[in-house]
Amino acid sequence: MKPVADLASRVEAVAKIAAAEAASVDREARFPTAAIKAARESRLLGLAVPREFGGEALALTGIADACYRLGQACAATGMVFAMHHSAAACVVRHAGASAWHKDLIRRIAEEQLLFASSTTEGQNGGNVRASAAPIEGNGADITLTRAATVISYGAEADVIATTARRADDAPSSDQVLATFVKSDYVLEPLSGWNALGMRGTASAGFMLKACGKREQIVPEPYERIHAQTMQPVSHLLWASVWAGIAADAVARAQGFIRKAARQSGGTLPPGAAHFTKARSTLQTLRGLVASSLARFEAVADDRAALASLDFQTAITLTKVDASELAVATVLSAMRASGLAGYRNDGEFTLGRHLRDILSAPIMINNDRILANVSMSALMSGIPTSLRSE
Repeated sequence: MKPVADLASRVEAVAKIAAAEAASVDREARFPTAAIKAARESRLLGLAVPREFGGEALALTGIADACYRLGQACAATGMVFAMHHSAAACVVRHAGASAWHKDLIRRIAEEQLLFASSTTEGQNGGNVRASAAPIEGNGADITLTRAATVISYGAEADVIATTARRADDAPSSDQVLATFVKSDYVLEPLSGWNALGMRGTASAGFMLKACGKREQIVPEPYERIHAQTMQPVSHLLWASVWAGIAADAVARAQGFIRKAARQSGGTLPPGAAHFTKARSTLQTLRGLVASSLARFEAVADDRAALASLDFQTAITLTKVDASELAVATVLSAMRASGLAGYRNDGEFTLGRHLRDILSAPIMINNDRILANVSMSALMSGIPTSLRSE
């Protein structure tokens, strides 16, 4: 296994492969096969696995940096990478004493298993904290039949971590997280994936039919897993990908303006002012993600702090703010580039970046988040100094 010190070069090698296939991945709405194959070969899928299980025990900031770089190269590759690490983190951080899950963690590192997650179901409108389908079975054997509206890259995954009701008589909010390896389930297509952007995430809908052992249920309740890991990790890694998309859009706008200025004897094109705005919002976006990552890592092992109202509100609003800033940045880069950015051909094209980044506010819709946190925001005190949380 290559050393952690070589991580940057490993990520860069994957990013180059991702960039080379980004246009065809988008055009054909296909999974970024070459890039994810390269990520496996570079052993990037087990970065967060503890060393005792054969991993590299990389902190979330390091994984976020990889998401940022991959997002610059190919939005779909970056998002698949982010979603994989978000789902895997739930097992790594909540396996407890489960021998089955400890073995699964070891396999993540050894076999570079690709994790997908299934948290959206039926007609629940994206409410990931409610499940309709229950875990069935009274003994050691369990089954689950779930109408999953979306399972991103489900057909390509090696493991699916899925939410479900604890039992047939449990309320929809009493959820567990069950992990099924590929031999445990079948996926029957329910809907395709012909979307505006993020086309390579292959986020089709499936009827998930799984069977396994009760020990495949993660020991802790999903309510705790969601608050302590799934929500903060996914929001931070998604935001890192969005920042990467925005950064590449700004780089392309910069390239256009520099070329236009050279060709006109130093005169800046009309949209140059929008480039300044794009640089400014990108800086704000990167600062927001960096500070939120630092805040998470400071309390990552403190369950009380992670469950606090202030932290939960802050981490959900980070998702809202990061997605809106990313969209604003790409739009400013597009206006800075003018027709060169608007065209779908040419070295400065930004059409794919704009389509991809428009997914950010609707991945767990910002309106839903704002509505959910409005009461907690009202209950929280207003900071009394610039540096207080």
